[in-house]
Amino acid sequence: MLKNAVPLLLVPSIALAFESSVTELEAVIVTPPKIQSQITLPNAVLSDDELAMKIGNSIGDTLKNELGISNQSFGPGVGTPVIRGQSGARVKVLSNGIGSNDASSISPDHASSVEPLLAERIEVLRGPAALLYSGGAMGGIVNVVDNRIPNRITDKVLGGGLEQRFDSTSDETSTTMKIEGGKNQLAYHLDGFYRHRNNMDIGGSGIDSAKVGITDPSLTVVDNPKGYLNNTGAEAISGSAGLSWVATSGFAGISINNLDNNYGIAPNGNGDEKVRIALRQQKYDFKSELNNPFKFAKNIRTRLGYTDYQHTEIANGEAGAFYSNKSYESRLEIDHQDFGIVHGIVGFQAQASDFNAIEKLTGESIVPRSDINSYSAFVLESFELGSFTYQFGTRVEPTSIQPDGFANLNYTPVSASASALWKLDQRNSLNLALTRSSRAPQVQELLANGYHDATRSYEHGDLNLGLETAYNLDLGYRFKTDWLRAEFDLFHNWAGDYIYQQRNGEFVDSVPVLQSAQADAIFKGYEAKLILPMMENHYGLLDLTLFSDYTRGEFRNGANVPRMPPLRYGVQLDYSNKKFSSYLRLTRADDQSYIGEFDTTTAGYFLLNVGLNYQIKATENTKLMLFAKGNNLLNENIRNASSYLRNFAPEAGRGAELGFRLSY
Repeated sequence: MLKNAVPLLLVPSIALAFESSVTELEAVIVTPPKIQSQITLPNAVLSDDELAMKIGNSIGDTLKNELGISNQSFGPGVGTPVIRGQSGARVKVLSNGIGSNDASSISPDHASSVEPLLAERIEVLRGPAALLYSGGAMGGIVNVVDNRIPNRITDKVLGGGLEQRFDSTSDETSTTMKIEGGKNQLAYHLDGFYRHRNNMDIGGSGIDSAKVGITDPSLTVVDNPKGYLNNTGAEAISGSAGLSWVATSGFAGISINNLDNNYGIAPNGNGDEKVRIALRQQKYDFKSELNNPFKFAKNIRTRLGYTDYQHTEIANGEAGAFYSNKSYESRLEIDHQDFGIVHGIVGFQAQASDFNAIEKLTGESIVPRSDINSYSAFVLESFELGSFTYQFGTRVEPTSIQPDGFANLNYTPVSASASALWKLDQRNSLNLALTRSSRAPQVQELLANGYHDATRSYEHGDLNLGLETAYNLDLGYRFKTDWLRAEFDLFHNWAGDYIYQQRNGEFVDSVPVLQSAQADAIFKGYEAKLILPMMENHYGLLDLTLFSDYTRGEFRNGANVPRMPPLRYGVQLDYSNKKFSSYLRLTRADDQSYIGEFDTTTAGYFLLNVGLNYQIKATENTKLMLFAKGNNLLNENIRNASSYLRNFAPEAGRGAELGFRLSY
């Protein structure tokens, strides 16, 4: 079926061959502009200087200070976003609108292949708009947008940028370079980055021996250095090239990307185990858009990608677990002509993957080699009636898993969402959304059966897992005046047959068992922010922001959902004056005592960060931004409640980050 879909995706590029005139097109945002402007649920968008100041080691690290979002860290080498307590398959990370197709959603120790260093924009979507990309993303969608495949001809034959960063906590240096331009009907893009770091500094001891004794009673900790975290160095290099044909009727382009990433996992302290992960990925992408192709459609957007991903977990120099995923993904979107006041998008998406996980040394299977196929049809409609804006979306996503040695598994998740925005007046607005999110269990949740070096656990799946279906109610309020801006969001999520991994108290060869299971659960919480302008005169602008977020996850039987982030609240001061801007942010995270079975609590902490940047216009066409950040200035030894390695790998200690960004 996927092969049959490919010719359909090439229609816009064929049509472009008959167009000879050249016009500079408007920038294409992956979420269509008309729909994006009417998203009624909270969403975060990072771009430009704000993104540059927030970029971290990973997507999770970059977004961790956004309301409702935390980082499921696995040491400095890995960090995936946790949105309202959800992670993994429930938070889909995209690259320009299609999946990263790595193994980051399979297990938390696997780094995402989507790099924030190369991002031009990061979007976080919830509600009906999320159904454009996934039905099972209960937490939301994180879409990382870059210009790898150019969609317009710029006014420069040669342009680009250079960014250099240094972070003292791990002596990390990172260099990012971009070159792009175009002439006539051809546009090109080249980019790459290189990153190297040593062991990470921390605010105390790496291993909490007392709590490790609770979860791993057979483990004897003999190596527990203070002030730094062993085996956390890393080296990564990536390069991309893209080329597009641009005309008045649209554009079509291709790109290739290669990523190599070698990073360490914090050790368990027994003195004889060090695990590193050697990751490699190659991506080939096609992207096109055709404007006004026929009477029914305003435009057609297509994507086709092939990803060849693999990584090896290397324990003490010997190859251990080996994961591979070869995946095709295609996508077709049509912005249809308006039906009266109704406008929207219909589309089709297909994905075919060949996934495998084995122990290289013994040849034993961790997860059986499996062919995984999914085919989705989706629709998103929006219209306005007076002071109300409505959105409706639905997505049907038949999925099949064909594992070697097992019978085929078939699922048909159906997801839907409806939202309404009520603009009471120029100052006040209310939004309400109800979403049904359904997903099929992942292959490792069903069939994992083996020791996993990086998580130091024996993972055991459950072949009897069924569809997970959640109903989420979201209520939000916005207030905006010259003297105050306010945002409040309440959510309540009823998750039926919620799939989770948790230790069950059993051991295999002294290794704790991590069991996949299913139970009804409830998630509830809030996000709140108040922005008070304190000063606006010739001395500059000064804003005071008060913020807080909270998620509580509980099973229907009264037990706690494991690895939930704690209550956070804090204050931030932002000052700007012409070319200079700065911030001071203090966050308080409470103790997390609502823990899963056979798990441990985490202590509360204070996190004090500061940052500043200065803009310089070096020449008529060249801009230079200098920036500096101070992180964890109180040097707290922070344990991340959403991390599997909370007792082995605390967050980074006190450090400074310096850098510059040159664009021309």
